[in-house]
Formats: sequence, C-alpha cells, structure tokens
Amino acid sequence: MEIIQKVTVKQILTDTSRQKLLDRFNERKSFLQQELQQLSFQLKRLEKNQKSHSVLLEQQFEKERAARIEKMKILDFQIEQLHTLPIGSELMEKEIEGLVPVHVGDVWESVQQEKSIIVKDGIIVEIR
Repeated sequence: MEIIQKVTVKQILTDTSRQKLLDRFNERKSFLQQELQQLSFQLKRLEKNQKSHSVLLEQQFEKERAARIEKMKILDFQIEQLHTLPIGSELMEKEIEGLVPVHVGDVWESVQQEKSIIVKDGIIVEIR
C-alpha cells in the first residue's frame, strides 16, 4: 500500500543558486513596480474621464497600491536575508506530495517522519 505524504524540497545555497534567487526576486520587484505605475495611470485616466470623483474608487486603488508596496517590502527583506546567509545553508523551496510505500511490519514512527529532498544547483543530492 502507498500513502500520500508531504515532502519538503530544500535547496542548498551556492553562488549560482543565490544569483538565481536574486534575479527572481528582482524580477518580481520590477513586475510590482510596473503594476504600481499601471495603477497610477489607470487612476489618472479614470479621474480625467469621470467628472464626479468617486471616493470608493480611490480607496480601492489605494488598497491595491498598498498591497503591492507591502509585497515589495517583503521582497527587499528577502533579498537582504539572502545576502546574509552563508553558502551551504539549506533553504526551504517548496512542499510537494509524494507516495510513500507502507508495508505490514513497518514502524509507524519512521513512516510518519518528515521526508525531504535536498537539491544543489538543480541536482538532487540527498533524500532524507
């Protein structure tokens, strides 16, 4: 019999993986900045086209703007943390579900233990 269990995928930090993560964070940050500019443009266009100024509309735009600014702050913090981590640190990348074989006579404690896959520069180096 097989059961479904969560498996943690961890990445070992190397110079290459650090640079890829930095690139990914900066790409997301750039995308958020573009979204902020687009929101500002849309608000100005709506204000110009509509004679009556809607407070509700402006509140919604401000809420969207604040959410993106918060995401950018989180990305800045992650970038800062990435610079402080030493090479060889294990970073949790994601959780996936995997099939785990279970047989009569297995020790239940060992079946329940958290399973991990360790990846270094895109190559699996260890399964725990």
